[in-house]
Amino acid sequence: MPDHALAHLLAPPPMTAAQIFFSFKGRVPRRVWWLCGVGAMLGLGLLFTALLRIAGVSAFRTEVAVNALLLWPALAVSVKRWHDRDRHGAFVLVNLIPVVGWLWVLVENGLLRGTPGANRYGEDLTGRF
Repeated sequence: MPDHALAHLLAPPPMTAAQIFFSFKGRVPRRVWWLCGVGAMLGLGLLFTALLRIAGVSAFRTEVAVNALLLWPALAVSVKRWHDRDRHGAFVLVNLIPVVGWLWVLVENGLLRGTPGANRYGEDLTGRF
């Protein structure tokens, strides 16, 4: 195995989980967006919903609580994904456009590759997670 491949394997991850979920700086590739921004948010949402409903919290209060708990992490992952596409983080507001906005986000963030190489938001992390 070449030395640079070994160094790549032993290098620390480009971002910690705390940075991925709570910081609005940097970029994340598609894989991280799907795993953390979609998969983890769905899983945590289901877990929190189940726990609160078992505890006897009403459906409305559960929905409000779960949405409030997951808002910041979901925004942080989404902003970094827009940064990877070399777009301002304010593009997360596209989600507010019914149907068209959701499709736009799915295509831009879920299907299209980020900017190759460094951009104004940081280094290209594709293949480093």
